[in-house]
Amino acid sequence: MRIQPALALCLFAAGLPAHAGETPWQELAPGVSIRLISAGPVDTDGKALLALEIDMPDDTKTYWRVPGETGLPTELDFSASTGIAGHTIHWPYPLRDQSGGYLDYVYYGHTVLPFELDVTDPAGRVDVSATLGVCSDVCVPAQARLVLPLGGDANDPAHALRIRQALADVPIAWDRGEEPAGAVEILEDGSALAVEIDSDVIEPGSLIVSGPPGAPLFGVPQKSPQENLVLLPIMGKTDNSALEGMQVDLSFMTAMGAYEVSRTIEAGTEASVDALGQ
Repeated sequence: MRIQPALALCLFAAGLPAHAGETPWQELAPGVSIRLISAGPVDTDGKALLALEIDMPDDTKTYWRVPGETGLPTELDFSASTGIAGHTIHWPYPLRDQSGGYLDYVYYGHTVLPFELDVTDPAGRVDVSATLGVCSDVCVPAQARLVLPLGGDANDPAHALRIRQALADVPIAWDRGEEPAGAVEILEDGSALAVEIDSDVIEPGSLIVSGPPGAPLFGVPQKSPQENLVLLPIMGKTDNSALEGMQVDLSFMTAMGAYEVSRTIEAGTEASVDALGQ
């Protein structure tokens, strides 16, 4: 799909929020709207839980933190906020989209993207500028500015439920004993990563390996003749020596939900390119 910058929208709601727990809906594109919702007041640890709620048709998508080959990254700028020292975005496990022969990581339809704020002043306000890709037949790099006061004592059960449901799909650190993933190594020919997994725990096809910003994209897991080993092609041209020592996140699905572990890419394995089935 072709990106059409001319269709980008920059929106700002000048009016007051609909009530203390939400901003008004803003239109990002025809049939697509966004708002900011809050789970309730700042807790005793100085944390506040909010989310972007994106209302899209079932055939329209936006992108994960690693957008893939053609996607647009979601960026949240909190610099205009007051009373906030930092934020953490909690990314629900995405869908793998290979339409058009490209690999992207996406969310289709109604999407809730939670984030947690470190609050220094409960009387402050959230002022976030969001930039995200919205794609159906065409891709629109859309922007919205959303403003919501942090103050207030009332909980909002409906919004809290929406946010908690989204958090249930966020990969969490593995905490169930022996880890189900082992070493991550580069094939000797530099074509792919080899990842050791316990396939009785991890659904092999669900494995996503992602690196820091600027890292190459790692492709769809492929079976290997070696038991409990999957291979992920390294997509695009890259200096594979620069991958050695890089920390990557392994996100995956299990019968118990989505989990994540971190690994450091190691050099060399005796596995050959023939393991890719070529």
